[in-house]
Amino acid sequence: MNLYAIQAIYRFEMARTFRTIGESLLSPVLTTSLYFIVFGAAIGSRMGEVDGVSYAAFIIPGLIMLSLLNESISNASFGIYMPKWSGTIYELLSAPVSVLEVVLGYVGAATTKSLMIGALIMITARFFVPYEIAHPGWMLFFLLMTAASFSLFGFVIGLWANDWQKLQIIPLMIMTPLTFLGGAFYSIHMLPPVWQTISLFNPIVYLISGMRWSFYGSADVDPVISASMILLFFAACLLAVWWIFRSGWKLRA
Repeated sequence: MNLYAIQAIYRFEMARTFRTIGESLLSPVLTTSLYFIVFGAAIGSRMGEVDGVSYAAFIIPGLIMLSLLNESISNASFGIYMPKWSGTIYELLSAPVSVLEVVLGYVGAATTKSLMIGALIMITARFFVPYEIAHPGWMLFFLLMTAASFSLFGFVIGLWANDWQKLQIIPLMIMTPLTFLGGAFYSIHMLPPVWQTISLFNPIVYLISGMRWSFYGSADVDPVISASMILLFFAACLLAVWWIFRSGWKLRA
């Protein structure tokens, strides 16, 4: 394995993050703080407890997932789209670098950025509400697998997109609504029965439910099912990336 190639791609992508640290790291923290002020303080004081947890603490896993999904997709998609847009993707394709090494470099950097943001959000949450993590090992599993899976998904979007509009359409028009409707700010058990059933077709429900279970031991969905869903999605994204590079679709056109 060409470790130098992986390191070069990884360091280049991480350097871009620290060049725009305000947008990359501080902006999600500010946004999370506003969510806590609006939902945690203003609405939470009227909500009381949800599943035995204060509302301000209840929304922490949802806020982590909200930022994690958006940042993972945008970082990875932008990282690989830029070489396509500038034409340097052909240098990458002709270099003695394997598909695995390219993916490890770009997706590894996007995953690292997302994990940094997740950690910052958990630290920020401490300033607003006390909380405990019931299953820290599972929390790390859901955090890592979600960041890696949706970084891979963002990588696929970056390969698929052929203009800036397409690069943004899935995160803004699909992922954000699914996240808000995935139980980030409520338990699906609070919905009427028919909407509870409909919510189970939203894949984000399983991610947020699994993360919430790792924090508080309560979930809308069996955590084993949640873990299985994220592993299945990870495998599907790996397969999609392998097929794109093998076939040259959207790369050599």
